[in-house]
Amino acid sequence: MSEYPDGTPTETPRIAFVLEARPRDLGGFSVRRSLPSMRKKRVGPFVFVDHMGPFDASPGTTVSVRPHPHIELATVTYLFDGEIVHRDSLGNRQVIVPGDVNWMTAGRGIVHSERTDEAAVKRGQRMHGLQCWVGLPTKDEQCAPAFTHYASEVIPSVVVDGLEARVVIGTAYGTTSPVRVLSPTVFVDAKLSEATTFDPPVGYDEMATYVVEGSVTCDGAHFGAGTMLVFRDGERPELEAARGTRVVFVGGAPLDGERLLFWNFVSSSQDRIEQAKKDWQEENLERFPKVPGDEEERIPLPS
Repeated sequence: MSEYPDGTPTETPRIAFVLEARPRDLGGFSVRRSLPSMRKKRVGPFVFVDHMGPFDASPGTTVSVRPHPHIELATVTYLFDGEIVHRDSLGNRQVIVPGDVNWMTAGRGIVHSERTDEAAVKRGQRMHGLQCWVGLPTKDEQCAPAFTHYASEVIPSVVVDGLEARVVIGTAYGTTSPVRVLSPTVFVDAKLSEATTFDPPVGYDEMATYVVEGSVTCDGAHFGAGTMLVFRDGERPELEAARGTRVVFVGGAPLDGERLLFWNFVSSSQDRIEQAKKDWQEENLERFPKVPGDEEERIPLPS
């Protein structure tokens, strides 16, 4: 196994990329971002993976992401700890708690915010979760925006040789999630109840594992929390980890063509990204309506 100049391990016989999540400031709190990376832009349809926390928000502390727009992607919000209130320009208001799945399809355009509600601000809370973006197939990029919430109790779980797996999206370990997707997509939250070896899900073209807590060993190499391992095509290597380790598997079919990213916009068309930038900057309310209940603030277009 070789290394990059900064000491980050590179490929092994069955690992194509080792991506170390990098800190990003979201204005008041920090996340670790593994996708996109200069070394790898996407895995299956996943074009963006942010890891928030874990951190303890003391009483009086709010975690807020002001209203902002998206186009031509789907967002997936998944919490391990804490709670967040989602609001969007379709009029949805949804409290997200651990194990829930929020699937928001931006399509031709949507605006949303994520805030801490007053009760959580008063008592304080531990925050920990993932925010992912999934690119849409070309034929669906300009679809109508939509939002679907799946409560934790409808997300299936399965135990396989000490691996406690929640099949958040897709099919894995003989179990299928109810979350509706537009292309083959898989997302599995897996925690080890004992030290064991385990295999990634099979049946998808591209696959990666992100180490949320603990560490894993693969091909004789050791990888800690905040590391994403992108497997070589066709490879699903056995992983080994200690009790309490938590990993997330993400992957699926690759997107049908290149995708461009600017800020919160993802598209196969540079012209559509430029139009979205213009519409947000000029406050075009037909394209990007206000978020009911959160009309006063917005995140400006970055320069």
